[in-house]
Amino acid sequence: MNHFEETKGLLNNSALFYVVTTSMDGNYLYVNDNYANAFSSIHGNLVGQPYHITMHPDDVNTCIEVVGKCFESPTELFPATIRKHDGNNAYVYTQWEYKAMFDDEKNPIGIYCVGYNITKYVAEELDLKIAYEKIEKNSTVLEKIIFQQSHLIRAPLSNIIGLTSLLDKTLLDTNTSNICDMILESSNQLDEVIKSIIKIARS
Repeated sequence: MNHFEETKGLLNNSALFYVVTTSMDGNYLYVNDNYANAFSSIHGNLVGQPYHITMHPDDVNTCIEVVGKCFESPTELFPATIRKHDGNNAYVYTQWEYKAMFDDEKNPIGIYCVGYNITKYVAEELDLKIAYEKIEKNSTVLEKIIFQQSHLIRAPLSNIIGLTSLLDKTLLDTNTSNICDMILESSNQLDEVIKSIIKIARS
């Protein structure tokens, strides 16, 4: 128990970490100042109250599962992500590590938890996920554009260039021959533009 008490004393005034201990019946035995400042204004004095009053109902089972693991493997730490009421009909995300506590006779007496607020990280992760999805969507659109430029547009354009080149200009009057030359020149210019677009899109 001494090492738990030392850690509690060390982190009691932490501005970053939450420290709580709960009894075997699931009531708060201790909360450090940071945890009290974050949640006591919403729920009042937490000591003696059930641990679950601060958390999202859907996360209670997660907590129960992790506590079970702690007593199955008492020397290990087990992580849990728990949502907590923020007092404004919303939740903050918190990340914890749980460890079983025992008295000097090795009898279980509760759970020791150290955690911190990860709401900003979760929000940034969500923004990053949305950005990746947008990039993937744009990449798919870009691939479609490249395919259309390469196959659906350049193919008939190449046919126009080829057919114009095959015309026997000796059988055409001067005006029609000049029009053919202009068609061929414009087609070649358009082909170069399309190839340039494809090159930029693939770079």
